[in-house]
Amino acid sequence: MLLNHKKNHKGNILVVDDTPDNLRLLSAMLTSQGFEVRKALNGKMALTACQMVLPDVILLDINMPEMDGYQVCQKLKSDAKTCEVPVIFISALDDVLDKVKAFDMGGADYVTKPFHGAEVILRIENQINLRLLQIKLQEKNFLLQEALDNLKAAQVQQIQNEKMVALGHLVAGIAHEVNNPISFIYGNLQYASQYVQDLVNIIESYQQEYPQPTPKIQKLVKDIDLNFVIKDLQTLMGAMYRGSDRIREIVLALQNFSRHDEALMKRVNIHEGIDSTLLILQHRLRQTPGYPPIVVVKNYGNLPLITCYPSGLNQVFMHLLNNAIDALEELISKEKTTEHLQIQIRTQATESNTVKIAIADNGLGIDESLKSCLFDPFFTTKPVGKGSGLGLSISYQIVVQKHRGQITCSSSPGQGAEFTVEIPIAQPEYLVENNTETLN
Repeated sequence: MLLNHKKNHKGNILVVDDTPDNLRLLSAMLTSQGFEVRKALNGKMALTACQMVLPDVILLDINMPEMDGYQVCQKLKSDAKTCEVPVIFISALDDVLDKVKAFDMGGADYVTKPFHGAEVILRIENQINLRLLQIKLQEKNFLLQEALDNLKAAQVQQIQNEKMVALGHLVAGIAHEVNNPISFIYGNLQYASQYVQDLVNIIESYQQEYPQPTPKIQKLVKDIDLNFVIKDLQTLMGAMYRGSDRIREIVLALQNFSRHDEALMKRVNIHEGIDSTLLILQHRLRQTPGYPPIVVVKNYGNLPLITCYPSGLNQVFMHLLNNAIDALEELISKEKTTEHLQIQIRTQATESNTVKIAIADNGLGIDESLKSCLFDPFFTTKPVGKGSGLGLSISYQIVVQKHRGQITCSSSPGQGAEFTVEIPIAQPEYLVENNTETLN
């Protein structure tokens, strides 16, 4: 509540009393001291007057018809608009219980009739000064809270940046160290396969030309099981081809996930980012001792290229998918269930030129009381050492602040959880920089 100071007025005072003489006396006394005074003969008029113009202090009589002062004060304190207005009771009731009840109703002070003018003025000025101090304290608290929020956001952003830089260096190092030997192996597998086939052809030709080998050769053929070796060689070469391809896919997925060389906004296929993230998380999705496999169901819509920060958005997918896997593992540990564990991923374009990415699990769900804190920095429901409380906070910053989008959670206990990310298909600054029309 802002105090209503105007030119020569020290405050706006509402006097509520069903006795006109008391109203005139108080009004004249307060006006002479520089206060702006409004008058009300009953409780209903007082409530209406407060809604029209918020007073700085209310002088309230207790004994009034229809609605007494206690009831008026109770209604004032139950209204968000008037709850902070100081109420000074003025009454002929001098019993201790009456004063206690007045303070229980939310009264700030109590003056007994007959009153002294100087006392009333001092009490009013005291309440106005106290209210001014409260307002200043609230403003300082607001600034402190804003500074704390900014500090937390800066810490989260710094941690995020450091993680992404570290990840980028790690991926670059892995790509450099792995690509060279795997390229050498993959490139020479074709020649090795051809050489092996040539040797097999020579052996088969010898067998045709010399069907009766010497005893020494017969023993060697029997010892190594030549027919098995010839057949198994083809299988081994195929397995080595597939293994090399797998390593190349993993390196490519890591590069696509981190996109260390793509810090700027660009148009990308977000399905590739999701698939790369799933490939990196395959070790958590496979069946392991004590944990059944987690099935991933992908329902991809027909999406255009999305203008975004690819590495940031991939990081969001990583956090959401990791949380979904954690939720399913928690379900297994608590419920000892062997039911079908599933993560559903849905993408779709909307009529408002945005895309929605929904990631849902069929785990234990999230309690309603925790939903409001999910995206707060350092908040986590996981055990100590299991989670940092930064994943969803970082995701919120990436989606809301960097992409002007929304991230929401829909969940009920026992019904799993679904996180939905919605971002614009195109970003204004990208369109301006690249002189591009908005995608439909």
